Amino acid sequence: MQPSFSLETHEIRSEIVFRNPAPALLYEEAIEYEKGTAMADTGALIVRSGDRTGRSPRDKRIVEHPASKEHVWWGDINIGLDEHTFLINRERAIDYLNTCERLYVVDGYAGWDPKYRIKVRLISSRAYHALFMHNLLIRPTQDELEQFGEPDYIIYNAGRFPANKYTREMTSSTSVDFSFERNEIVILGTEYAGEMKKGVFTIMNYLMPARGVLSMHCSANEGSDGDVSLFFGLSGTGKTTLSADTRRSLIGDDEHCWSDDGIFNIEGGCYAKCIDLSAEHEPEIYGAIHFGTVMENVVFDPLSRKVDFSCADITENTRACYPIEHVSNARIPAVGGHPKNIVFLTADAFGVLPPVARLTPEQAMYSFISGYTAKIAGTEEGVDEPQATFSACFGAAFMVRHPSVYAELLAEKMRAHGSRAWMVNTGWSGGPYGVGSRIRIPYTRAIIDAIHAGTLGSAPTTTDPVFGVEVVTECPGVPSEILIPRDTWADPDAYDRKAKELAGLFRSNFRQFEAGTSPEIAAAGPLT
Repeated sequence: MQPSFSLETHEIRSEIVFRNPAPALLYEEAIEYEKGTAMADTGALIVRSGDRTGRSPRDKRIVEHPASKEHVWWGDINIGLDEHTFLINRERAIDYLNTCERLYVVDGYAGWDPKYRIKVRLISSRAYHALFMHNLLIRPTQDELEQFGEPDYIIYNAGRFPANKYTREMTSSTSVDFSFERNEIVILGTEYAGEMKKGVFTIMNYLMPARGVLSMHCSANEGSDGDVSLFFGLSGTGKTTLSADTRRSLIGDDEHCWSDDGIFNIEGGCYAKCIDLSAEHEPEIYGAIHFGTVMENVVFDPLSRKVDFSCADITENTRACYPIEHVSNARIPAVGGHPKNIVFLTADAFGVLPPVARLTPEQAMYSFISGYTAKIAGTEEGVDEPQATFSACFGAAFMVRHPSVYAELLAEKMRAHGSRAWMVNTGWSGGPYGVGSRIRIPYTRAIIDAIHAGTLGSAPTTTDPVFGVEVVTECPGVPSEILIPRDTWADPDAYDRKAKELAGLFRSNFRQFEAGTSPEIAAAGPLT
């Protein structure tokens, strides 16, 4: 056993504390001490996240402090918390961690560009959480670890211990609390590891804009000529799947920043949905699942240890978390130049948006601020089937500042570097959810390939009479009959009604942003 690491400076005095333990040791610890943990036939570690199998956005809180209050976009997403209640929850977490016989510390970085990276420390009672953050933070070298010093931010993960729902400002036994003044995150009442990942992203969304850097909920890859593409979209829209391309280098699958020098990944790993995962359709992700990978809430055969990727008995939100190095064509260090193409992905549950359309700069800003998609079953607690939703900047749940801050930074950088924008629908065709069918992944891949090849830049288009975007009518590898969505519906009149319904939702949603956007952007929405 390695020497125990001291947490005295954090008021924690447990006798056995592992700091940055090797994955093999974390496997041993998790299998011995954490019920429901096993090894898959691929070598991945199978874990259970307890009752919570998705994020709990309604339980996220941010301390209202004079130093940061005016910079936070307060409302249903960023819910205020008084500092006294934060300290109660912090003490509750520390008291719980002091009762644990074994604790795990992971020190790592967020942000591949040394000019902007921050030092993050996780303190947790679960080996599973330590391995998860070992994968998702950028792993320091031994020399960097020895010189790590004090972290910039600390995550106290006491997820096995509930919040007191009778404490003022608490609404359940789960609470994920942020203090930008104390540089701390406190987690109570949820063992779902995604809370830590998105907690770090929330921190970067607060810090980076103040330095003129755009933090983005997007994946990114790079072609052999150095052309970078960004893929914006919420969970389930295809960010991870479409950025994993054997012909292009993967920069990252979910969270990036865009500075004056180019883009950089925030994370050291990937967190892929794996429901219905197959080697045929997603070979890069499938091949990344081996020793060192964490597989959350999957169903497996107890004898063969083979995972049933099609089974959703525990949750639709089955996940695989692995270091970016598990992807054979990962770009290390995970940085790139300024993006040539920006793709806004949407899983349109109405079935009325085209598979691909070119966007003007104003339409790009409108789409970015709107962030339309469908929530996919299992991504959040209480979501059992796709629901139409608007999420500003394609990640409102993690955006601390007003969406206009991020939109203005995106517009500024797109203008400066001549980036071209596209809308790609990975949702339904031939009718809405329940009637039509999901657009096939091979067709979407063919669209992305044509964007990268430059083919769609000069392809014929037609203006959508409702949404005003330039719909591409010819794309190699894609049947022309699916490119015009109205033509895929058995009842064109039903399509017209549904398209106008969605257009109305766009306009209604955008009213909250009109005061902070230019007339040109506000006018770039639906035409009718």
